[in-house]
Amino acid sequence: MTNSGVDALLLLSFGGPEGPQDVRPFLENVTRGRAVPPERLDAVAGHYAHFGGISPINARNRELIDRIRAVLDLPVYFGNRNWHPMVEDTVAAMAADGVRRALVFPTSAWGGYSGCRQYHEDIRRARAAVGVHAPELVKLRQFFDHPLFVAANADALHRALGRAGPGARVVFTAHSVPVAADAAAGLIAEGGHRYSRQVIAASRLVAAAAGVSIHDVAWQSRSGPPQVPWLEPDVLDHLEALHAAGTTAVVLAPIGFVSDHLEVVWDLDTEAAGRAAELGTTLVRADTAGTDPRFAHMVLELVDEHLRGTAPRRLSDVPAAGCGTDGTPCAVGCCEPPMRPVSAVPRLG
Repeated sequence: MTNSGVDALLLLSFGGPEGPQDVRPFLENVTRGRAVPPERLDAVAGHYAHFGGISPINARNRELIDRIRAVLDLPVYFGNRNWHPMVEDTVAAMAADGVRRALVFPTSAWGGYSGCRQYHEDIRRARAAVGVHAPELVKLRQFFDHPLFVAANADALHRALGRAGPGARVVFTAHSVPVAADAAAGLIAEGGHRYSRQVIAASRLVAAAAGVSIHDVAWQSRSGPPQVPWLEPDVLDHLEALHAAGTTAVVLAPIGFVSDHLEVVWDLDTEAAGRAAELGTTLVRADTAGTDPRFAHMVLELVDEHLRGTAPRRLSDVPAAGCGTDGTPCAVGCCEPPMRPVSAVPRLG
């Protein structure tokens, strides 16, 4: 794909409610076609109610788009999977504006079904909804080990350590997934377990960049039935284990999330903070990377890989996927959706 052949950039994200009236319709969009019990939706709706029915994710994405526009000489559009602006509507607007080819930046650094392949599905669904006049859309690659993503997270961690004081234990967190889904997120030839391997590798890179010699990786936001194994340890359980071992201060670094949204402000700032208070543990949460100006410059670099054939900058050899500069999609069989009932409990934040 040449420079002259790309007309725009689409930022594609999860979406979130922006008022109390949006919460239930949003959750119904997220869970459509899945056997999610109504009481689960009620519980998550209560989490949103704690924040006035507003998720911060759309506002953070609009701020990010403003920063990208300041450094990128292309129109930038915004679409979501689950809430307005819906990606189908955005792609229709792009077509009406005469956009023929666009790159797509998803707000996920990772592999796996929810982090990568589902964005490919969003793109296909939106193009199908628009029809023959839909622009060509090419998803940018996974960026978990990009130097600017690592640097933004490392500086956020360094600031948090300054607030926590000497001796604080660093715990990186990311969204848990069923073990079966994690296994499906990597090809056998690559050793499998792509998502968890990427999170562990990125955590190691950020810790090293921040001068942290010891760190842990914990998982958060699980929502499945107890009989289904998910990635562990859960962050709340890990806080208790650290307390039992004599740890008095913890920094949580939400490396798995590009920006604040419910699964950060509820699961970490509310639930984890409450558990730490019960334990008498000092808890500080590091900022997410998306607010750092370098994050927008990282997006620019990812675009340049397509427009100018710039060599990808990566700090690890952990397998990654996504489109190459020739637009090649992920390999067949990569990041397949898990079999039900695992897929019956999607991410709700």
